Amino acid sequence: MATISERIKHAWNAFSLADKDDRGLVNAGEMVEMRSRRGSGRSFNFTNERSIISSIYTRLAIDVASIDIKHVRLDKNGRFLEDVPSGLNNCLTVEANIDQAATQLRMDIAQTLFEVGVAVIVPIDTTINPVTSGGYDILNMRVGTVVKWYPQHVLVDVYNEKKGKRQEILVDKKYAAVVINPLYPVMNEPNSTLQRLVNKLTLLDIVDETSSSGKLDLIIQLPYVVKTEARRAQAMQRAEDIEFQLRGSKHGIAYTDGSEKVIQLNRPVENNLLKQVEYLTEMLYNQLGLTQEIMNGTADEAAMLNYHNRTIAPVLTAITEAMHRTFLTKTARTQGQAVRFFRDPFKLVPLANIVEMADKFTRNEIASANEIRQVIGWKPSDDPKADELRNSNMPEPSAPENSSQPVTEEGDSQNGRR
Repeated sequence: MATISERIKHAWNAFSLADKDDRGLVNAGEMVEMRSRRGSGRSFNFTNERSIISSIYTRLAIDVASIDIKHVRLDKNGRFLEDVPSGLNNCLTVEANIDQAATQLRMDIAQTLFEVGVAVIVPIDTTINPVTSGGYDILNMRVGTVVKWYPQHVLVDVYNEKKGKRQEILVDKKYAAVVINPLYPVMNEPNSTLQRLVNKLTLLDIVDETSSSGKLDLIIQLPYVVKTEARRAQAMQRAEDIEFQLRGSKHGIAYTDGSEKVIQLNRPVENNLLKQVEYLTEMLYNQLGLTQEIMNGTADEAAMLNYHNRTIAPVLTAITEAMHRTFLTKTARTQGQAVRFFRDPFKLVPLANIVEMADKFTRNEIASANEIRQVIGWKPSDDPKADELRNSNMPEPSAPENSSQPVTEEGDSQNGRR
């Protein structure tokens, strides 16, 4: 175990080379920027339609962040054995950095994936330089967005807590977990369903703003033909007179000549933008595995299970696989270390069904009584039997007798009296 002074001596920070020319770390052949739509790293500028799109992003991000991600150790059969007491596990379960707890980090990853399409999990402070040795431990991490792609490196825009601002740094793909949204074709492609919905909502907002701008949309029919320059100037002057009357009138009243005719136009010609928005919203919900019941919290257990399996699980799998292959060396993976996500199956179970499930789990020796009490929210029992995997409905086996020879009813041994 390294001492505190040794850890401080060998500590490494991702921004340590930021003030220098980071591009000096890249080979000359890598300086050609990779042209990729997924690597564009552009963020979308939402306007009034933010309320609809943001509700979808927030719902998905909250559900992703509600699932625990841990650095664990597996047995030889790939089953969960125990948590690994590492800095990486501390970032994933307690504190990711000075500003974010573990849940906020997971939510930040999810929101970046949904809005941008690619999220980069960057280890900011490590025990040693990752370039010199693979046996480093992560002390804190942050989520960044891709600015440029290179064959072996990626230019990332990430927050520098020491300077209090976002900063672009060049990181090696071997040390930063690059996560690509598995729903990228649906959410982030330029012509994807979500982007088409954003464009339609923007157009609908423009139409609504135009229709509510306060214009009267009037046509005044003058009693003479407007063909000459003098007549056109006279008509323009007449229109300005009516505008002046309406502006200066307390109640918006103006007068016209008896020979003039005022025609009130309807609002702008009706379009099918609203129907297109409704159609694209329904299509987006179907492609994301969402329903209106999931959004308002009234979905049943079967719908939620389908939603988690089709939508949430692929996102979590992409996140954990990226961290598993990046933050754990081949030696660590051989030793059974892994990054996994764990979902509590009892969260979606109504309380009325937990009683029956608790009986089946304890009777079949799948879970102990204290484990069931933890699911319910009760404190563990002090009874030692509560931590045992045993069926309470079955009688306990009788203790073996101490005597080596059976005893007769009279209390004598079968060999007779002595």
